[in-house]
Amino acid sequence: MSGSLLGYLHTFECASRHLSFTLAAEELCLTPSAVSHRIKKLEKQLGFDLFRRYPRRLQLSNEGERLYRVLSGSLQDIQGEIQQIRNNELSGALIIFARPSITQCWLAPRLPDFHAEYPAITLDIRTGNEDIDFRVQPVDVALYYTGDDYPGLHRTWIMEEALFPVCTRDYAKCYQLADNPKNIKRCLLLHDARAWPHAAHDSEWALWAKASGFGDISEIPGFTFDCSDLAVTTALNGGGIAMGRRQLVQKRLDRGELVAPFGGMQVKSPHQYYALSQPWRINEPKIRAFTEWLLRKGA
Repeated sequence: MSGSLLGYLHTFECASRHLSFTLAAEELCLTPSAVSHRIKKLEKQLGFDLFRRYPRRLQLSNEGERLYRVLSGSLQDIQGEIQQIRNNELSGALIIFARPSITQCWLAPRLPDFHAEYPAITLDIRTGNEDIDFRVQPVDVALYYTGDDYPGLHRTWIMEEALFPVCTRDYAKCYQLADNPKNIKRCLLLHDARAWPHAAHDSEWALWAKASGFGDISEIPGFTFDCSDLAVTTALNGGGIAMGRRQLVQKRLDRGELVAPFGGMQVKSPHQYYALSQPWRINEPKIRAFTEWLLRKGA
């Protein structure tokens, strides 16, 4: 069967379903005259009329009725088979490794969306601050906040990050931070000591303080944690002022649970979010689906 005949049959099925060349044209992104032209060509090839044409309506001929019954059933079978093939490719388990903070604050709240889009894929989420070894650990995709290269791995950029201090509204008012930013020296700083690979315990705060003109913050007392969301949780409970990452704290800012006491004094992080996988596996349907979903959510 020629490609043109298949195209004409598809046009016929659409026009028969709608009993309208105009509606068929809208579905097929054609003009009504193009649909009519295709139907006439098909009728010429078949040697019989498919429609009875009236001034304001279409009606299938007896031959057209017979052909439509067979054709519509066949197209449904084809569509069902295609969907089944796709579902077989996009099913089964994926093991995801991610940093604790991005899992807690960004990834986990979005997982219902992933399940709605890919109901046949199950996710096994594992967290940690270490860099996993794909050669010995059964991980399909790793989600890192990093600036490092990873030789031998395929790295997909997901989104960038910005840094700025966050605390509760009451904490900011108590220390009059909005009126006098230098009062930060009276606060308790909350640090993520594992902000990125090889980071010092106060790397994020030192980066922000230098870029914002605050100078040396090393003498300000502080608590350290091994992940950002623990520092932010402490800040949420009035325990100090944490360095917020916009991607992880934006919802809390929107809800008023946290404030950015120094307004627009934020700095672009030198580290960004990446999805890593083995290069020979990047086109596997499940891995590609998950990585592309991350990209859409990061956007």
